[in-house]
Amino acid sequence: MSDSRSTGIPLKVRNLRKSYDGRVVLQSMDLDIAAGEIFVLMGPSGSGKSVFLRHLIGLEAPDSGEILVGGERVGPDIDQTRHRLAMVFQGGGLLNSLTVEENVGLYLREHRLKASEEINRIVLEKLALVRLGSDDAGKYPSELSGGMRKRVAIARALVIEPQLILYDEPTSELDPLVSLTIGREIVNLNRRIGATSVVVTHHVDLAMGIADRIAFLSEGAIVALGTPEQIRSSPVPLVHQFLNAEFKEA
Repeated sequence: MSDSRSTGIPLKVRNLRKSYDGRVVLQSMDLDIAAGEIFVLMGPSGSGKSVFLRHLIGLEAPDSGEILVGGERVGPDIDQTRHRLAMVFQGGGLLNSLTVEENVGLYLREHRLKASEEINRIVLEKLALVRLGSDDAGKYPSELSGGMRKRVAIARALVIEPQLILYDEPTSELDPLVSLTIGREIVNLNRRIGATSVVVTHHVDLAMGIADRIAFLSEGAIVALGTPEQIRSSPVPLVHQFLNAEFKEA
């Protein structure tokens, strides 16, 4: 599948529960995500998608249950050194004071992982993967369109050769045509580098267009799970209502 060093890793979620001030946000979630899969977590706002994503990357500790990434538990108190995880944040998270090249190479430079010339080569290589060129490298985030900023954020995630990429609402605040482009980039990257991709979104078109499988989340529980075709034909009333509402808005 891949011509890169990245190789996807599987995820296992077992009996994951989380609550805040007595309000249950995640309800005994069980989930298996295959290595190299594009897995989409979809649902309305407030359904627990972002909380689940923070657990996947180890930023939050569950009340009970566990998450295994490549067979290893993840959590805020667990040192994660074996597997390479990257996250593309909803707002992109780019530093406005740095150029595109500096943003993408920031991790490598801060940790002094490569020589300067090697970092420059890697940065241009990753920018090319998201269809950005050397003429874009010297620009600042404020000079870029929303779609370009998203692609720079993806390129920045790629510099660590991730085995797992987490995308938080990658098409938020983008128009439909640009959203389609970002969706294609996610699929193309998955095919090129083979990393497991977990995408959190409430956009139906994106989910249906890129997913191998979709989990529909409502009030912290998975109420439907399957391929895009299976989700479209789900008998669950909430899923049916959500899909129809999204299509009408589009």
